[in-house]
Amino acid sequence: MRRTRRNTIRAAAAASVLALVATSCSAGADRDENTVRIVYQKFGTFIAMDSLMRQVKEGFEEANPDVTVELNAIEAQAEDYQTQVNLMNGSPSEAPDLMYQDTFTINQDADAGYLMPLDDHFAAWDESDRFSEQEAEAVTSLDGQRYGVMLGTDVRGLWYNTELLEEAGVETPWTPATWDEVLDAARAVRSEHGDGVVPLNVYSGTPAGEMASLQGFQMLLSGTEDTLFDDGSEQWVTSSTGFSDSLEFVRTIFDEDLTHDPQDALDANVGTVNNEERFPSGEMAISLEGSWATQSWIEGANQPWPEWEEVMEFTPMPTQNGQGAGATSMSGGWALSMGSNATDPDLAWEVMTYALSQENALKFAVEGGQIPVRSDVAEDPAFLEAAPKAEEFAALVDITGFRPAYSEYPRISLAVQEAMESVMLGQATPEEAAEVYAQEVEGIVGPDNVTTGS
Repeated sequence: MRRTRRNTIRAAAAASVLALVATSCSAGADRDENTVRIVYQKFGTFIAMDSLMRQVKEGFEEANPDVTVELNAIEAQAEDYQTQVNLMNGSPSEAPDLMYQDTFTINQDADAGYLMPLDDHFAAWDESDRFSEQEAEAVTSLDGQRYGVMLGTDVRGLWYNTELLEEAGVETPWTPATWDEVLDAARAVRSEHGDGVVPLNVYSGTPAGEMASLQGFQMLLSGTEDTLFDDGSEQWVTSSTGFSDSLEFVRTIFDEDLTHDPQDALDANVGTVNNEERFPSGEMAISLEGSWATQSWIEGANQPWPEWEEVMEFTPMPTQNGQGAGATSMSGGWALSMGSNATDPDLAWEVMTYALSQENALKFAVEGGQIPVRSDVAEDPAFLEAAPKAEEFAALVDITGFRPAYSEYPRISLAVQEAMESVMLGQATPEEAAEVYAQEVEGIVGPDNVTTGS
């Protein structure tokens, strides 16, 4: 029932955008060359981009009275946001000049012809040398062209409430060395606090979307000896021990009542509720979450929590048995890209670089809980003072991993979410879910593009 309702909501959203596109096309509307249309996501706790874009609009229009910066904020989850942007890109009259996008979608959007290469513009920009190699890798597609400029990046680890752990007899600062130590802390919280506290949040299931497949599953899988994709052979990995072990971790926390009730875990707003309500009210002890969680608590947030620095700490997610570097992380990050239907690419680039300036990048890094990709922001005393966890986050950059940014990835990601959901609901064992996943992957990419894991 839950998934049917979610698909109905998506269908309704898609239909409304299609109607808008059809109306515009039938009207034969011409694009104003002096208007730069920007589309971006505004959802839940993710308010930093809306704040930035409003500042960009005000500042750029003041300096350029003949230009209009048109803001299109889409209030939707990441997957639904992407669907709506794709529909807009299907009509030249509705397509954005600039779009805010998760970097893992760049390849699929470039393949679809939605994006304009930015190599020449970026090379001529006198501030291009302030961006990191990591940034370049994230926005360069498989065809070798740059299709965006990142606003910031992130890492993932374990946020925890020190008071709740200490009351449960867990020593802080807490630095778990293995998965078992993470589970033991959650068990201690459950024993001490009972049903009043969620011991451990690991995003899981299809409503959580990419939060489940990246923040949940791939954070676990990256701590094993296996991977989702083998870079050497350029094949997707299935039937691996690490895949089944990661699903076993999910099974354990749900079977032992160490996490949300499935109904709460399958709430599409679970991330917002966790960070805006459960953590501040002392109703959640540990969460496998991103570095950006602080944007839920700072001044100007939907639900400011001034005391968070006195209560919350961040620690790396350990590898399964403490092997390798002992800890793991996954990184993402969002970028600004230019649409292939941009009315005036040079003007759109001016607006884009204005949004990416040192001043604006600093604002976004502080308010969005980001790791800067501009060197002058990362070294800015204003950033270091306003970002108390900057050192802890930066320490994970050298060991962090990235999603395989292939066009097939979104469908692979959904298959991962479905595997997690079947396990968390007790509909399949980890081994059974892994087998179904293997069959789905082979159907998506073909048998020649699949390899068997350890």
